[in-house]
Amino acid sequence: MPTTKSSTNADILRYALAHLEQERDHIQTRIDHIHGQLGEKVSAPAAAVADGEVPRKKRVLSASARKRIAAAQKKRWAEHRKAQAKAAKAE
Repeated sequence: MPTTKSSTNADILRYALAHLEQERDHIQTRIDHIHGQLGEKVSAPAAAVADGEVPRKKRVLSASARKRIAAAQKKRWAEHRKAQAKAAKAE
């Protein structure tokens, strides 16, 4: 089956993209090395970026937010248990 011009262009673009991503990872590794020598914080490892994973920052909840979430969940469970008891009583 003959390849079309658009298929060939897509293959070329995929190859170029892979090469540029590899080059980006290599440059990022070098930048991280220099930051490390300067005693600065190093960015995410190039391996994680190469795998297509974006490292996420850890999200921290305040104590008051955890208490509000816990209270809301306890309220939901209390309502659920109340509805279950009401349904059992109706049978």
